[in-house]
Amino acid sequence: MKSAWKKTRKFISNLVTTILFINLILMAVLVVSSKASGGEPEIMGYQLKTVLSGSMEPTFLTGSVIAVKPLEKDEKRNLKKGNVITFVASDEKLITHRIMGVTTSGEHVMYETKGDNNQAADMNPVLSENVQAIYTGFTIPYIGYFIDFAQSKEGSAILLIGPGILLLGYAAFSIYQALREIDPKSKKQDNEEKTA
Repeated sequence: MKSAWKKTRKFISNLVTTILFINLILMAVLVVSSKASGGEPEIMGYQLKTVLSGSMEPTFLTGSVIAVKPLEKDEKRNLKKGNVITFVASDEKLITHRIMGVTTSGEHVMYETKGDNNQAADMNPVLSENVQAIYTGFTIPYIGYFIDFAQSKEGSAILLIGPGILLLGYAAFSIYQALREIDPKSKKQDNEEKTA
């Protein structure tokens, strides 16, 4: 019975250590990649964008994270109706909306865009040069709030330091448990030597 409990405790101990360590690595990657890219985190060539409004619901919800693929100059001119794109609006704000129409005027390509949840199309057409990326179809609901927090100074500090402290605390607890197990064994051995 005792050996089964010891095996279970050891398994749980290893599992907790692994989870805390993976969490620490993931947080470090998230924070470092978002700081290095100067904004949104980037993973394997895809940028993760946080959805801050409900204009594209139900395609993706407010607070979701979406993966977008940055586009080259030629790719920006060859987008089609129905593509969901991320573009720079006139107020330097990034917006992700769906292309409703494509207009070509000489060398210039312009896109009429609209949020799926909006009643009307966007006021100004989007020049192809202002398109940043195309939506890949990958969405994780609600995690955007967490990434937004991770990008703040306080969030970066908490997410990097927190798991590290938990890992150190758990390591100290494991060492304490191991020492407690060794102590009764050495006392028992001392008592056996005295009686012999």
